Amino acid sequence: MIKLLTIIGARPQIIKAAAISRAIRTKFADQVQEKILHTGQHYDENMSGVFFGELGIPEPDYNLHVGSGNHGEQTAKMITGIENVLLSERFDGVIVYGDTNSTLAAAVAAGKLHIPIYHVEAGLRSFNMAMPEEQNRIVCDHLSTILFAPTQTAVENLKEEGIQATGDWQQATGKRVFKNGRHQRVVMAGDVMYDNAVYFAEMAEERLQATGDWRQETGEKGFVLVTIHRDNNTDDPKRLEAIVRALLTIADEGRDIVLPLHPRTRKLLPQNLSADLYERLTTHEHIQILPPASFFDILMLEKHAQVVMTDSGGVQKEAFFFETPCVILRPETEWVEIVEAGAGILADADYERIVNAYHELSGKKVQFPKLFGDGQAAERIVEFIVHSS
Repeated sequence: MIKLLTIIGARPQIIKAAAISRAIRTKFADQVQEKILHTGQHYDENMSGVFFGELGIPEPDYNLHVGSGNHGEQTAKMITGIENVLLSERFDGVIVYGDTNSTLAAAVAAGKLHIPIYHVEAGLRSFNMAMPEEQNRIVCDHLSTILFAPTQTAVENLKEEGIQATGDWQQATGKRVFKNGRHQRVVMAGDVMYDNAVYFAEMAEERLQATGDWRQETGEKGFVLVTIHRDNNTDDPKRLEAIVRALLTIADEGRDIVLPLHPRTRKLLPQNLSADLYERLTTHEHIQILPPASFFDILMLEKHAQVVMTDSGGVQKEAFFFETPCVILRPETEWVEIVEAGAGILADADYERIVNAYHELSGKKVQFPKLFGDGQAAERIVEFIVHSS
C-alpha cells in the first residue's frame, strides 16, 4: 500500500483531482491510500466548497487556510504549511495539478524533502514568461519525478527543455536523477479533464432536465457563454472595456449572453469600467449575469452554448470536448491544438478581433478531432504511479 498526498488550492485543481480520486477509489483502493491537502489559495463556498460534494471528492484531510495575498507571501505560507504536513507523516509521493501558486509551493516543499512529485497536466507552455502560471508550471516540471503530459504537444515542449525520459520506469535514462536513483520520467497520459467531461456530462444533463431552469429556455446552442477571470483582463481597464464593448455589440445583435462572474471579477467590474459601460452591461436585456456556476452547471452551459468566450484554459478545453467553438480572450494559449484545429480563435482583449472571431465561429462548421485521450487518463496515471513506487 502506497500513501499519496494530493495537493489542491483552486477550483480547477479540485476538478482535476476528482478524476484521480475516483480512479483510486474504484480501481486501486487496495493499493493506494490518498490524503488531500487544500492550501486555501482560493476558497469560496461557491468556488470550492460545493465542488467536494458535487464531484464526490472526500473532504480535505488538511486545510492550510492561506487565503489571498501577494505571490511571495502566499507561496511562502503554503510552502511552510505543506512542509509541516509532509514532515508529520510519511508519504510515498505528492500529486500536484496545473500551474497555480499551490502547485509551485507543493513542488518546492516536496522536492526539498526528496519526496517524489507527480505533476498532472505537465508540459503546457504559453511561452509568455509574464504569466505567473508559466513560471509556476516550468519550475514544477523541472522538479517533478514523473510528468504526466495531456497531449503530444506537451511532450514535445518538455523535450525542448531537456526532459524526455520515456518508456518503462526501469528503462528510464533521463538526465535528472532523484533520490534512490529515480530518473525523471515523461508519460503521455491524456487529459483528466476529458475523463471528467465524459464521466459527469450524462449526470449533469439528467440533473438539468430534472430541475428545469432558464438554461433550457435558451434552446440548443442558443447563447454565448462568457467567463473572465485572469487579472490581466480584469485589472486593466482598457482590456476589460474592450471585452465588455464586444459583448454589448453581440448582445445588441439579439444574441443572448450568459456571464457567470468570478467573485473577483464581479468586484472589479464597477471599479474598472466607466459608469455608462457598467450600466449597459448590467441592464442589457440579452445579458444574464450569474453567480459562479457549479461544475455541473458550467458543463451544461458549455455544451449548450453556440460559442464560448473565455480566458480560462480549462473552459477552452471543456468547450472543445462538447464541440462548442471558442473565442479565446488572451494573446496566447497553452492549448494550441484547439487553435490549430480551427475550433478556437485567439482574439486577445481586442474589440474588433473578438466580434470578428464570434461571427466567424458562429457562421461555419467547425471540426473537433480527438486530441485529449480516451477518457481513461486518471486510471493510466494512478497505475503508472503504483508500478513505479
